[in-house]
Parts: sequence; structure tokens; C-alpha cells
Amino acid sequence: MAAARPSGFWSGALCPQLLVTLAILIIASEACKNVTLNVPSKLDAKKLVGRVNLKECFKSANLIHSSDPDFHILEDGSVYTTNTILLSLEKRSFTILLSNTENQEEKKILVFLEHQTKVLKKRHTKEKVLRRAKRRWAPIPCSMLENSLGPFPLFLQQVQSDTAQNYTIYYSIRGPGVDQEPRNLFYVERDTGNLYCTRPVDREQYESFELVAFATTPDGYTPELPLPLLIKIEDENDNYPIFTEETYTFTILENSRVGSTVGQVCATDKDEPDTMHTRLKYSIIGQVPPSPTLFFMHPSTGVITTTSSQLDRELIDKYQLKIKVQDMDGQYFGLQTTSTCIINIGDVNDHLPTFTRTSYVTSVKENTVDVEILRVSVEDKDLVNTANWRANYTILKGNENGNFKIVTDPKTNEGILCVVKPLNYEEKQQVIVQIGVVNEAPFSREASSRSAMSTATVTVNVEDQDEGPECNPPIQTVRMKENAAVGTTSNGYKAYDPETRSSSGIRYKKLTDPTGWVTVDENTGSIKVFRSLDREAETIRNGIYNITILASDQKGRTCTGTLGIILQDVNDNGPFIRKQQVTICKPTMSSAEIVAVDPDEPINGPPFDFSLESSTSEVQRMWRLEKINDTAARLSYQNDPAFGIYVVPITVRDRFGLSSVSSLDVTLCDCITENDCAFRVDPSTGGGGIQLGKWAILAILLGIALLFCILFTLVCGASRTSKPLKVIPDDLAQQNLIVSNTEAPGDDKVYSVNGFTTQTVGASAQGICGTVGSGVNNGGQTIEMVKGGHQTLESCQRAGHHHTLDSCRGGRVEVDNSRCTYSEWHSFTQPRLGEESIRGHTG
Repeated sequence: MAAARPSGFWSGALCPQLLVTLAILIIASEACKNVTLNVPSKLDAKKLVGRVNLKECFKSANLIHSSDPDFHILEDGSVYTTNTILLSLEKRSFTILLSNTENQEEKKILVFLEHQTKVLKKRHTKEKVLRRAKRRWAPIPCSMLENSLGPFPLFLQQVQSDTAQNYTIYYSIRGPGVDQEPRNLFYVERDTGNLYCTRPVDREQYESFELVAFATTPDGYTPELPLPLLIKIEDENDNYPIFTEETYTFTILENSRVGSTVGQVCATDKDEPDTMHTRLKYSIIGQVPPSPTLFFMHPSTGVITTTSSQLDRELIDKYQLKIKVQDMDGQYFGLQTTSTCIINIGDVNDHLPTFTRTSYVTSVKENTVDVEILRVSVEDKDLVNTANWRANYTILKGNENGNFKIVTDPKTNEGILCVVKPLNYEEKQQVIVQIGVVNEAPFSREASSRSAMSTATVTVNVEDQDEGPECNPPIQTVRMKENAAVGTTSNGYKAYDPETRSSSGIRYKKLTDPTGWVTVDENTGSIKVFRSLDREAETIRNGIYNITILASDQKGRTCTGTLGIILQDVNDNGPFIRKQQVTICKPTMSSAEIVAVDPDEPINGPPFDFSLESSTSEVQRMWRLEKINDTAARLSYQNDPAFGIYVVPITVRDRFGLSSVSSLDVTLCDCITENDCAFRVDPSTGGGGIQLGKWAILAILLGIALLFCILFTLVCGASRTSKPLKVIPDDLAQQNLIVSNTEAPGDDKVYSVNGFTTQTVGASAQGICGTVGSGVNNGGQTIEMVKGGHQTLESCQRAGHHHTLDSCRGGRVEVDNSRCTYSEWHSFTQPRLGEESIRGHTG
């Protein structure tokens, strides 16, 4: 038998004689519940008593307070003692106050302390009783210095249980550093509980170890719950701070203001954060070139700024700094590392381009174009091949006629002066041009300090050369009447020698003449009418007829020009009516408006006079003309003429009496709009043929379609029954059978009634018609059809000797299964069909 085992608590062995029941009564909330906890009669200070579910009572509480100062309540509901408490036999209580400061809501939990006597029995391994831990079996803070020099094994602490006073206790540990990586770093002596470390530990690799200690008896009983042990590795300043880059490179523009940010450097340290071992300080310990000192580094952030605005790229374009970072907040014993920082000075346009010379002289032959006559160069101290260095040249003066252009050579940055429009020695022998130059980028300094543009003067001497004839102006005009007689002459195009300003010795030739109306004299350039002129011809635009003239000198040098012959109008065209076809819709219109035009100039045109031109009185009787304005009249019919097409001749005279007769095709139509008119004049027959309009054609098609619907309905109605009805009373027929124009149905026979032939259709046709439904309306009479798929009256009759239409259509008419003779059917239907026919004609 094993010895009796103590029932000590996990947090320590507590007195088992007297227990106290802690009852918690939650009030002021429906969600609160009563909770009972068993605790010893003596409660040590700063010990966990129990835990209350505060969220179940008041979820939004943000302020927790205890009415008894001997107890402290944490946010998770843990109740701790603040002082050592001895509970008497009497009840003791305190209140937990929960409140929300945002909405001022409060709730209370009333805690009652009762005690009762209970002797602890042998504890089962699965027993769940909340107990207070004894001091000697409690988590003990433990630490060791990283990279310790020993001696090893190094004693750390002792783990001990109070139950060892009466029983034999064996101690053991598990966790990282024992049976997990790094293995065999820690061990505990089985009998004493002494905890040892076997070798140095690097904190940067393992910051702490969480072990679990066990206390067991030789027979395997565990009087204590597993005890967590935390071993923290204390940091040693064994890591140097390291810059994130071996060499930093920054760029700042020259002439930057004091305090401008250049860049920021950064370093890292693997030692424990938020300690002196990782508190870094930055500094600049060297500069190349050493003077002047232009940069400052913030000791905490590593930001580099300028201390002067005298950065000049043209003097020094790069600085090299040696920088240092040191831990221990820069104290002399701290670890330090250095790095290099290169600062490039960026270029700005702080230097103007200047011409290497202030004046230039060049020459060019007259009449030459697209030639380079001069190259000019500039100096600029800014960075080459940048917008601050590249030059933009412009012509400031002397180019009012647009003879010159200056561009930049992208390779040499030189200015190239070219002639783009010919110069004339006879007009000007010398041209003085002023040019200027700026950079592509705007100048960065104040404009008041100096001029923002460099200028130079270019003198261009124009050289004379023997020239050919000159056609100037290139377009010349003459005036002629359009009725000028053939052979009439007039001045022509004149070219001249630019040297002598004379036209002698120049020959002329016609290059283009669209209609061949004129000829050109070879020696004088004068023109002669060769064919009759017509101002109203299609080739004339705005009354001007253009021909092209080629002028040449004795050396064969030529020039071309245009001669515009302005044709003066004469009254040689009578006015006419352009729209020859007129439609008048009689229901909506009584007249139509006609408009006349005159190809001549307005001076020879309106006002026009309109009149009916006819030798017969019939036209005068049917039509009437009324003048609307100078160019239009209203044609209206009278005496109610019949529908049709009429030819109405109308005479139109201009202001000088010149006239013409226009024969109009006037259509009188029964329509609403002109497009609705069914009459159309056939152009191929000269108005003699008549064509139907689209609406008339549509009406005919609709009538044909309606006729086919009627025929189809009659055929379907005739095939509804294959057997004749023998006896059909008059009243019953009038009440239930709807009269139809289908006559004398029978079995595969043809009958002729009143000239109309009807042939019954077999079972297939009956199925088609029988499935249609209730009926088809045809001219006010209805043919009833059978519902319900491919059923016919005959199919219903075959089922028995005496049936009604109710089985097929729901009607009331009783039908006998026997056949009736044709004479009986004819005597029954013929009078009624005759009555319907007479009624239809009278209707």
C-alpha cells in the first residue's frame, strides 16, 4: 500500500482544516449569476482568490471598482487580495462596482464571504477545485546573462514543494532547452530541485525559455500541479549597430536653402530593443573636400540637412561624408560602425548661355531658299546635354518678311541661320538681323540681377544675280462682257524683267484654258475671244474664268501666273420654273407654290411676272395664278376639276421682259400628303404612264390577304363534321348553331349551291380545324369550332348512339348519330342562307 498522499494545492500547500465559501450574488442585472468558490480561511496578500465573469453581467463596463480595499479586481474578473485576510465565522461581504463612463450606466455585484468546515480528501488527478498556491511551489522569476562565462553547470534556482516535508518528492522538468531544441541546455536535480544551465546562451537566438516543473512521489503520484517556469535571458551589448547600406548616395540641387533635407541614413542593432544597447546616435566624422562644412546630421534620426546655401555645382559637384553610428546613446564605451555617404550636387539653370561673339557678317545670293548661311555658338556653364545647357535661338528683329529661320544643332548646341524665303537684291541689298538665345529650362535666379537673354547682330549681304522674268502679281484680272463677239481682244497677263522692270523680250504661252474660249498673243500677252463666252457655264465660278500663262525670256527662264477673266453679265437667260412636277391634295390643299429662278445676275433677274400660257380657254377655266413675291406664285385650281394629271404651261418674265415657258405636270390627287398620292408620273413615258403609290399597293395586298382568310375560314367550317345532321329544330339551330356560309357538308362529296362549290375535308382536315377553339369571325357570321385537341363531332358520335356537344364543346345541342339526306340538309339551310345573303346585300 502506498503511503497516504498529501493534497497540496498547485500554487502551494494550503491549510486544509477550514474552508470558506465565497458566494457572489450579482444584482442590478438580469444576466448576473451566483458563483461559489472554496478558499482557505487565511488569504495571503497579493494572491488570487478566484475569477468572476464580469462580461456576463456588464459587457460595456470600462471602470471596475471594489468597495473593500482588501480586494482588487482586474479587467478579466480576477479577484486578488491586497492584504493578508483572516476570515472569522461571521459573514463578510463587499461590492464590485461596474460602470460605463460614456453613458453613465452602473451595475453592482454583491460578494458574500461564508465559511464552512471541510476536510480535504485524497485528491483525484482530474479534480477541479480552485486552490491557492503555496509560496514554495509558485512560479519563481529566474534569469541568466547571455554569453555567461560560467562556471558550468551554472546554478539558476531551486524548485521545492512543501509536501517534501512529509513525503519523498522527485523533481523533473520539460520544455524547450530540456527535451526540445536546444536540448540538454537545462536540467534539475531529482532530489534537491536545483535547476542548472549547462552552456552559454545567445539572447538574439533565444530570448526566454518556458519550462514546466513536476513534483511526484516515488510511486508516480503528483501532489502538485505542473509548475510553469520562465527563464529570461538577460541582454548583453554584444552586437554592433549596422548601417542598412554600405554606401549612401543622395542628390540635392545647388543653391538650396539652409535646412534643406539631403537624405536619411538608418542603422539596426540586434540587441534588446528599448534599452541602452539599442539606443543609437548618428554623426558626421569627416567630409571630402573638408571645407567648407555644409552638412549636418541629426543624432537621433540620421537625417542630413544643409547648413549653407552656397552649394555651387560649377565649383564642386560632389561631396563625400564619413558617417558613424554608436549605441549606448553615443557614450564612449558604446559599439560603433562607420559608413560612406556620397552627396551629388544637382544642376539648376543658374548660368545664362552667352554668344561667343556679339556681331556676325554673312552673305547670300538673291532668290535662293532653304540654305544655311551662318552658324553661331554660345557658352554655358551648366551641366552639358541637359535642359539647363541646351540653347533655344530666336530672331528678335529684321525678319519682318519671314525670310530667315534659326534652329539649334542638337549635337553642337550651335544656332543655324537659314534662308526660308528668297531675298530680292533689287528690293534690298542688305538685311540686319538681331538674334537672341535662352535655355530650354527657365532661368532660376532673379531677373533683376542680370538680363535673361544674350543677343548678337547678324549682317546679311544680298548678292545680285541675273534673274528670269518675274510674274508679279501672280494673279491678274481683266474684264469682258459675256456676249463679246468672237475676235474681240483685251489686255492679258504682264510679266517683267526684275533688272530693267520692263516687259520687252518676254514671250507668253497659254498653259491651261478649260473650255478653249480665248487665245494668247505670244509677244504681248493679250487675249482674243476664240469661242462665245457664257457666264452661266458650269466651269465659271463667281463669274470669273481662269487661265494659266507661262512667261519666258530669251534665255528660257520662265515664270507662271494666272489671268482671271471677269465676265460681265448680260440679260441672255429667261427665268424658268425648276420644279416641273406639282402635286395638289384636294382634301387638304387648294393650291401649290411655284418658284422661278434666273441664271443671270440679280440686276437682270427678279421681280418676275407669272402668267398662264395657253391658246385654249380650258386652262384658263381650270387654273388661276396669284403672285406671292418677286420670285414665287401660287397656282390654284377652280371649278372643281376631276382627279388626274394636267399639263399647265406657265410663262415667266424677268424685269426686262425676257421670258420662257415652263410646262408643269400638275397632279390632282385624293390624298392627305403628297407622298400618299397614288398617281405617279412615269418619267420614261414623259408623264403619260400612271404608277400606283405605295399606300395603294399596300391596300391591295391587305385586301388579298383578307380574301384568303375568308376562304380558309369557309373551308375549315365546312369540314367540322363529316356526317349531316338529320333533324335540327329551327329554334335550336337559331340558339346554338351560328349561321355560316359553308354549304352542304358531306362525306367526301362535292355539292354546288348557288354556284359556290364546297368539298369536305377528311379526318386530317377535321383535326386541324377542330383544334382552333371557339370560332372564327368572318363578315359578321361566326363558325364555331371544337376545343380539346383533334376531336371532331364525328369522333364524339362514334362513342355512342345519342350524345350532346357538351362532351366536345360544352354546348346543349343534342345530335343524332344517323345521317341526314342532302335534300333534308338543303331544305333546311337554303332558306336561311338566302336570307343571310339578302341581308348582307341590303346591309
